[in-house]
Amino acid sequence: MRNLTVDPFPTRRSFLGRASMGLGPIALASLLRHDLLGVQPAVGGFPNAPATVKRIIFLCMAGGPAHLELLDHKPELEKRDGEPMPDSFTKGQQIAQLQGKQLRILAPQNPFRRYGESGQHMTSLLPHIGSIADDVCIVRSMQTEQINHDTAHTFMNSGFRLPGRPSMGSWLLYGLGSESEDLPGFVVLTSEGGSQSQPIAARQWSSGFLPSVYQGVKLNSAGDPVNYVRNPAGVSRGMQGDVINAVSELNEVQQTWTSDPEIATRIAQYELAFRMQMSVPELVDFSNEPEHVLDLYGTRGGDGTFAANCLLARRLAERGVRFIQLYHRGWDHHNSIKDGLPVSCGYVDRGTAALVKDLKRRGMFEDTLIVWGGEFGRTPMSQGSDPALLGRDHHIKGFSMWMAGGGIKGGHSYGATDELGYNAVENVVHVHDLHATILHLFGIDHTKLTYRFQGRDFRLTDVHGNVVSGILA
Repeated sequence: MRNLTVDPFPTRRSFLGRASMGLGPIALASLLRHDLLGVQPAVGGFPNAPATVKRIIFLCMAGGPAHLELLDHKPELEKRDGEPMPDSFTKGQQIAQLQGKQLRILAPQNPFRRYGESGQHMTSLLPHIGSIADDVCIVRSMQTEQINHDTAHTFMNSGFRLPGRPSMGSWLLYGLGSESEDLPGFVVLTSEGGSQSQPIAARQWSSGFLPSVYQGVKLNSAGDPVNYVRNPAGVSRGMQGDVINAVSELNEVQQTWTSDPEIATRIAQYELAFRMQMSVPELVDFSNEPEHVLDLYGTRGGDGTFAANCLLARRLAERGVRFIQLYHRGWDHHNSIKDGLPVSCGYVDRGTAALVKDLKRRGMFEDTLIVWGGEFGRTPMSQGSDPALLGRDHHIKGFSMWMAGGGIKGGHSYGATDELGYNAVENVVHVHDLHATILHLFGIDHTKLTYRFQGRDFRLTDVHGNVVSGILA
């Protein structure tokens, strides 16, 4: 294979090209050898401050969970149920589907209660999450800029409304690399159930203009996690290894000619895929999970549910995966929120709490960051005309998320919306601030993690973002 590079008439250029082969394998080794720099190499200089966490599990409630039904109790909504929404709140404001409609206040459709020694106020529909109330910090003053699902997801993931920018997970891999030798450093899992299931596009875990080695990898939640992970009949592992080695050599030759970083990515990903043929079947073999753990999650694993994905997320975290993102599609309650919301909550409540409790039992809670929330919230105003089928529209001016784990102040609430839950008015936390805080917990100054593209230094927080010190332990 190496004979392809022999030049019978050496020139200065070919001599220099051959001389550089000594450095090429070193660079390649840094991509492929975990004991040097890890499977997915980091940019130099990070972390640039003490890190609190090693990994993040981002629980994405796709569709826009209603903060006023779940995490932000507003007695004033109950008092004024059915009254016209004051114009002072909504005049000139961006509304998704209620333009020109008569706006009426809608009371929470299910009761709230207090949980834990901290007395955190949450819906009665999430009793399992309520049982970990003293571990979580509820941020009740979130704001975003995009009011439709796809662009709002894009903004939550990349800090920009249009596709093409790297996602959070890609930025973290770029800055810190992966701790896993046999699995991708950025993994995505999906489930669905509850209300309308808005589509989730693969661009939400894109590496954007970063080298594609930092791309997120979606695993199937049921069946084989990766298509074609098993060798076909008649192909042994040794034969497969020979093919990988031959293809890698060809790619190395092309790399010496072109110096294209995507070729290095291709080599690394072929090698990673080969290793995953061993690691993935072991990853999803739940037979070694104790019965009490399976009972805690309420799943035997591998059934495509959110609870099973939470259990798989813990197993991924144990194996060094840096960024684990779980989407549950089913929170788009434009109508029938009274009956639909309990169903959505039922899909995620037990698994979420089990994940936190399991991480604590294993001593992993202190260096794991858990984030729970959607792309935006829901309006204080009702949507629909049938009193029995009322829902809530998209809302971006104020909504809630919660965080837990390393470096987060548990049993704490931060920020507030106004008396009707419309505007974030106290300690406002923009999506850029959330991103800055996440990077800070990993020991990264968000203003310094940059990548030069088309003549400009880009970063996850663009030219914005402040670390939210009030939620830090």
